[in-house]
Amino acid sequence: MDDLNPRLLVDLLRDQIVPDKSLGQHFLLDKKVISRSIEICSEEGFPLNSDSKVLEIGPGPGSLTLSLLRSEAKVIGIEIDEDAISHLKRVFGDANNNLELISGDALKLNWPSNITHIVANLPYQISSPVLEKIQQYHSKTPLSAIVLLVQDEFAERMSMEHFGSLSPLGLSLWLDFEVNLDRKVPGGAFSPAPRVNSRLVSLTPVDRSEDNGEISRKMFRLITQHCFSSRRKKIRTLLSQVPRRISRIRGWHKSRWQSAIESLLLNPPEEFSDDWFDNRPDVLEPEEWVIIANRISSYVE
Repeated sequence: MDDLNPRLLVDLLRDQIVPDKSLGQHFLLDKKVISRSIEICSEEGFPLNSDSKVLEIGPGPGSLTLSLLRSEAKVIGIEIDEDAISHLKRVFGDANNNLELISGDALKLNWPSNITHIVANLPYQISSPVLEKIQQYHSKTPLSAIVLLVQDEFAERMSMEHFGSLSPLGLSLWLDFEVNLDRKVPGGAFSPAPRVNSRLVSLTPVDRSEDNGEISRKMFRLITQHCFSSRRKKIRTLLSQVPRRISRIRGWHKSRWQSAIESLLLNPPEEFSDDWFDNRPDVLEPEEWVIIANRISSYVE
C-alpha cells in the first residue's frame, strides 16, 4: 500500500467506470480532508488503532479506506457497486487480513457486530436513512466515534447550531449524540465535483437520561415529526391535530391522543410559561420537547 495515494486510487477506478449519479458517486481526493477524518476520532478520545473495528459505507475507490488501513484498524467496507468491489480487492490485495468487503446496500444489510467506529463519505441521497440506521445500531451496540462527510446544508440540520435550524432530524440525533460541525469541504475535493459544498461532522455518543430522566423516544420522534411538518403553525394547533401514525405506538389511538392533549393544555408542565403553546415549534429547546413527549406518553385514560 506504500505506493498508493487518494488521487491514484480515484484515477484507477475512473479508468474502469463512469461515476453513477444515482449512487451519488463523488470520490474523495483531498488528503487533508481524509487526514482530518482520522484526526477527529483521536480528538474525540477514541483514536483508530489495531483494536478498532471501523465501518466504511461506500468506500468506492478506497481513498479514505487507505488511511483507515494505515491506522492499523480493522476496516469493513459495504459497497453496492460491483466494479468498485473488484477495484478494492485488486488494489488492497495485500491488506486482506484487515479489510473485509461486503457487497450490497448498506441500508438493507445487517451491519457486522462489534463495530467501534463509523467513518464514511456518505452519498448525499442516503444520508438521512443511514443516520437512522446508525441510531438503531447504536441503541444495541454502542459506538465510540462517528465521523461523516455529508452535504453542508444537511450538516447544519444535523447540528441545529443556528437559530431556527431545529428539525426532526436534528432532534432525533440529539437523543443519542452531540453533533459537531468540522471543516467545510468544497466541490473540488471530489471527482467528479458536486455542485454543493460538503462538511465533516462528528457524532459523539451522549446519555441524555442523566439530565432528562427516562425519555419516551417513540413519542418524542412522533411529536417532533408531526409538529415540524407545519412549523409555521402554533404548537396548540399542531398538537390538536392527531398524528397520522399515532396507532404505531402501542396503546395509542385518536381519542387517547385528544384527551392527552386537552390535559396538557389545561395543565401545562410547571417548567413552561402559561402561553408556551402559542409558540412555533422551532422556538422550543430539545429538552422542552422531551417534557412534552413524556407528559403525553404518561397520560392514562
